[in-house]
Amino acid sequence: MKLVPILTAILVSVALYLGVFERDRLLEFAQTSSPVTAPADTEAGDAPDTDTAAASGTAEDAPSVEADGGVIRVVATHSTAQTIDSAVILRGRTEAARQVTVAAETSGLVVSEPLRKGAYVEADQELCSLDPGTREASLAEARARLAEAEGRVPEAQAAIAEANARIREAEVNVNAARQLSEGGFASETRLVSAEAVAEAAAAGLQRAQSGVASAQAGIEAAAAGVAAAEREIERLIVRAPFAGLLETDTAELGTLMQPGAACATIIQLDPIKLVGFVPEADVQKVTVGSPAAARLTGGQELSGRVTFLSRSADETTRTFRVEVQVPNDDLTVRDGQTVEMIVASDGRRAHLLPQSALTLNDEGALGVRTIGPDNASVFMPVTLLRDTVDGVWLTDLPDTVDVILIGQEYVVDGVVVVPTFEEAKG
Repeated sequence: MKLVPILTAILVSVALYLGVFERDRLLEFAQTSSPVTAPADTEAGDAPDTDTAAASGTAEDAPSVEADGGVIRVVATHSTAQTIDSAVILRGRTEAARQVTVAAETSGLVVSEPLRKGAYVEADQELCSLDPGTREASLAEARARLAEAEGRVPEAQAAIAEANARIREAEVNVNAARQLSEGGFASETRLVSAEAVAEAAAAGLQRAQSGVASAQAGIEAAAAGVAAAEREIERLIVRAPFAGLLETDTAELGTLMQPGAACATIIQLDPIKLVGFVPEADVQKVTVGSPAAARLTGGQELSGRVTFLSRSADETTRTFRVEVQVPNDDLTVRDGQTVEMIVASDGRRAHLLPQSALTLNDEGALGVRTIGPDNASVFMPVTLLRDTVDGVWLTDLPDTVDVILIGQEYVVDGVVVVPTFEEAKG
């Protein structure tokens, strides 16, 4: 058996073990056994300035050599928090302020010329006109019945007056018969007969009063018939409920309309609504009345205010509906266009730092390495608020903080560092 390959494999394994698992101890041994000395041809006055060399380092020249005393040189910055707008960005669509399909309420043939789609109509403008047919005759008949019912009232009132007169006459006869009977000048039969006549007169009065009530009921029924006939004639004209644009042609001339048949569809585009859906995590940033800006896919920019924020989330997406109302006087914005909206919210304090300053701790939390008291390294978790071309905006940090920009991957909490500060961005 050849021993050279075996010995070579053992030596390589030992070297890999020392280089991987015992790296720190090996470096420490190398530093203590081989101190750094200046070159022989370098005079004492020409010693290199280590501070100047560290200050001129770049992101690619990350520090990897420990200084005297076991400290690490890093590049840091003095960062001060700034107030920025915490806007919410949404994607959505445009919607007409109102849209309705105007339908017929009665049956009949269309006798009006159609209006073509795209035409602008005013509120209460005639859209469709139907043939009246026999409705005018029905109205005349209802009015005649009303006049007849009104004519019965005087007759009924006269019957009441006649019945009252008979009652008074009967009362006089009863009193006279009673006095004569008590004095012995008339028989008891005459008194009974007079009382019977009085009772008949009272019954006649009740019948007359019933006749008046019946006449009044007839008047009300006839008046209801007239109102129904007039309302039926009004339904012959289908009118626009509000001003807007015709999305469809009105019903064609000669079309037989039935109740519920569509005459036309009208949309109102001024003002117009911008509809988006805000995620659950950002719903607290949006309030009714907040200013909002929007941009259509064609580049047109719009501005308005939030008019509605849903209190109920969509069951599928768990998002909340947001509506922004914007003016559209020239009607250039159409219904159903794609739009990108930015809804302003209260400003937040944040730091603008290079993205390279971000790091992770042992638990996987995102944060930055900062310089604490006695120049000790301290990890602070952050929240990424916004990513821009100039850097990232981070929150959850103190208003003023020293952040390590280069060398944060070479230290852990508590390690003393020698910082070289550069100018902060933002």
